[in-house]
Amino acid sequence: MSNSNQIGMKLSNIRLLVNDFDKCFAFYSDTLGLECSWGKPGDNYASFNIGLPSGLALFKANLMSQAINKAGAAENTVVNDKAVIIFEVENVDAVFINLESKAVNFLTAPKDMQDWGIRVVHLRDPENNLIELFTALPVQN
Repeated sequence: MSNSNQIGMKLSNIRLLVNDFDKCFAFYSDTLGLECSWGKPGDNYASFNIGLPSGLALFKANLMSQAINKAGAAENTVVNDKAVIIFEVENVDAVFINLESKAVNFLTAPKDMQDWGIRVVHLRDPENNLIELFTALPVQN
């Protein structure tokens, strides 16, 4: 049963926003024994296989705060986010327009995050949980 108002989204990963990246990396990798599918100690981002190849990710909390706040913001002063629900969408700009027409308030407009390799937008649900929608950027040769 298809609903024309539905937006095609698939769960990409659950991203934990951490302050001590290396300590958390060691916990998920060494203590819990999860297979690291991307990243290493000392990085800003890592992902682990939880039945979904990169289903659990770690990301430095201060970098996420910079991404969702106005340029130059040092930290997220609204809420201390600890996790982000990440959805991959076919066209982040089209989804942004569709959801904006439904009175969704976004934290950011769609923007390219070249270092991340994605075009991304951020919003919150009614309980203030952080959500990221993204589309992969074309690969540059």
